[in-house]
Amino acid sequence: MSGAGWYGVRCVIRHGERDEPSYEETITIWRAASPEEAMAKAEAETAETAEILGAKALGIVQSYFIGDEETVGEGTEVFSLIRESDLDADAYLDAFFDTGREYQRKTDG
Repeated sequence: MSGAGWYGVRCVIRHGERDEPSYEETITIWRAASPEEAMAKAEAETAETAEILGAKALGIVQSYFIGDEETVGEGTEVFSLIRESDLDADAYLDAFFDTGREYQRKTDG
């Protein structure tokens, strides 16, 4: 696989069909020759996982080039997405990352 590198790929799965379904964002890393190849690998894996879980892959697939073997290591950024917004910092975090409905572990700080 000459010229291949590592890609971080984000996908979204919807769990449950009740009144309040949950949505899971996953970021996985893939060795591939192109972003399209990495996204195809991630999309196939996400569809398989969703089927096993009785969930639905929503078809959003975003990739980020991480680098090659020489540039990947501890602390390497594996995904990045920039979004323009008119919201101030607190409102932005509340709208997209900390709505109070996430299944997450809190840190002391």
